[in-house]
Order: sequence, then C-alpha cells, then structure tokens
Amino acid sequence: MVTENLPRIVLVDDLRSFVDGRTARVARTSAAGVVELGHHRGQRLDELWLDHDLGGDDTIWPVVEVLEQAAFEERPFDIGVVFVHSANPAGATKILQALRRWGYHVRSAAGAPQVGYLPEAE
Repeated sequence: MVTENLPRIVLVDDLRSFVDGRTARVARTSAAGVVELGHHRGQRLDELWLDHDLGGDDTIWPVVEVLEQAAFEERPFDIGVVFVHSANPAGATKILQALRRWGYHVRSAAGAPQVGYLPEAE
C-alpha cells in the first residue's frame, strides 16, 4: 500500500476517534499529542484535530504550548488546518484565540460528524 499520498492527520482526544474511516494517528493524552507533533516536525501535517478536556486533569494545553512556542521561535509547524472539536465552549474558544494569534489556520469543529465514539467490539 502506498502511503505517500494519504493525508497526514493527527487527532488528540481521550475518548473519540474518526468514525468516517479516515486514517489518522491518535493521541489519547496531551503528552502523547506532544510526541505526535514531534514526529511530524519538518513535515506537512494536513489536519490536526484537538479536544480540550483529555480526562482527569489533563487538557490540550501542553500541545497548544508546543505550537505557540514553535511560532514564537519563528518555526511554526506546517499544518493545513487545526480543527478544534471540543465540546467545552470556553476551552475551545481559548484554543482558537491562542492559535490564531500565532498565525495557525484554525477552525471550530464542535459537533463535527467525523469525530465520535466508535462502537465497542463485541
């Protein structure tokens, strides 16, 4: 299978996945999200999907801080679109504002049908 033409997509969400069958790397914690960003440093990332609340006390902010720091150092990540699909309106607004401030192309995707809970295997 040739993977060079597949879009590079990362989803950071503690519970949800893509339900539309798209291929993506999935990070369930902010720490795993930071690692995924590191794997894509220097490469085009077509889509980055961010949830705000990642279970317990974990939030997306460590990932957002990596993106902000890279932009501050004038080496922003090459990301086509950052989709914020969080169900937390206040958290989503803060993510959108922070990343737009640093020049990332960000879109609100709350309630996006592409992201949901996969049925459990029987």
